[in-house]
Amino acid sequence: MVEEVFRRESGRVLATLIRLLGEFDLAEEARQDAFTAAVEQWAATGVPANPRAWLISTGRNKAVDRIRRDAVFRSRIQGREIASAEADAAAVLDESDDSAFGDDRLRLIFTCCHPALSSEAQIALTLREVCGLTTQAVARAFLVGEETMAQRLVRAKKKIRDAGIPYETPEPPLFNQRIQGVLAVVYGVFTEGYAVTTGTRLVDAELCGEAIRLGRLLDELLPRNSAVLGLLALMLLHDARRPARESHEGDVILLEDQDRTLWDQAKITEGLALVDRALNTPGQLSTYAVQAAIAALHVRAQRKEETDWPQIVGLYEVLLRLQPSPVIELNHAVAVSMVDGAARGLDLVDSLRGRGQVNEYHLLHAARGRFLQQLGRLREAGEAYRTALGFATLGPERRLLAARIASIEKMSAAMNSGAACRSDVSGV
Repeated sequence: MVEEVFRRESGRVLATLIRLLGEFDLAEEARQDAFTAAVEQWAATGVPANPRAWLISTGRNKAVDRIRRDAVFRSRIQGREIASAEADAAAVLDESDDSAFGDDRLRLIFTCCHPALSSEAQIALTLREVCGLTTQAVARAFLVGEETMAQRLVRAKKKIRDAGIPYETPEPPLFNQRIQGVLAVVYGVFTEGYAVTTGTRLVDAELCGEAIRLGRLLDELLPRNSAVLGLLALMLLHDARRPARESHEGDVILLEDQDRTLWDQAKITEGLALVDRALNTPGQLSTYAVQAAIAALHVRAQRKEETDWPQIVGLYEVLLRLQPSPVIELNHAVAVSMVDGAARGLDLVDSLRGRGQVNEYHLLHAARGRFLQQLGRLREAGEAYRTALGFATLGPERRLLAARIASIEKMSAAMNSGAACRSDVSGV
């Protein structure tokens, strides 16, 4: 039960403790102390009615005790108000800082997306510390190695500490200064839920649900914001396909093979309405709105043959002008292949591969393998799939790649056998 509560509540407990204590490291220690106490006490007393309130209260009390014992640390945070150890746990959850927020995690995401940090540092640190993603998952989001990302996270925390950057919630007039970082964090949470970095299952439905919850809160906080509307639409339209994305055994089902009757029509209807609002909201066109428009074209097609690939290619070209990135280039190449054929898709992927930016990204090699397979270049396709398999960490994706490799090997063996038979006949 403690493990279940940790998985469900850990991030929000940490968010509240950081708000109360004003220090990442102290809050992390307090959270650990609280869960240690839970392991010791809940077996005897049972799980409390409000586990999160209990953990926040216990963690805060442990932190206060630690501060009282540590005069040096106390001097570092002199003047900071810390909630009384005797305060009621419910008061912690109901406490307001007179801001527009009603949710500690969203409050802290805004707090951590501080303009004094680089955009990458804001997003990476918040995904890791506030949203609870692993360093490996954060590294995947930025297409870098885990060790590289770990070093960046250490440097970001050091900058916060050395520069004295305060953990203070921005006032509403400053929200727009931080919204791009906040949106990237929320989408990062959703992306990790939509296709987790490692494990045996493709999807983490709770992470997807948490990201959508945060998206709805953002829509309340910043109504009529094209980027917020676009992101919420994008997440809903992707999540609508979740019931059809994996088999009962947990294997990947590609979009072209999905049973479209399993798609969540309520989410599709809501998402499509949000796309229209996002695209018709005055102001700069949002990249999230464009991505949502692409997702809308996919879900509007009742059969895969009805997918409007030329329009999808055009939207990816708009996206590349707004926010060029290797991942968008790869998606554009796949869309182009659906219009102009596998040879053109392969040219684009090889051009991307030649620049060396994402050569450890397994989906690049998987796409390349598929183009080569469609072109009948089976030996090269097998090599590309094996390269992809070497970089893939998620069980369902590894099984899909292994199945493609086995299929190619079977096809190659059959072709070789047929060639040998023809050679024998011609010899006779």
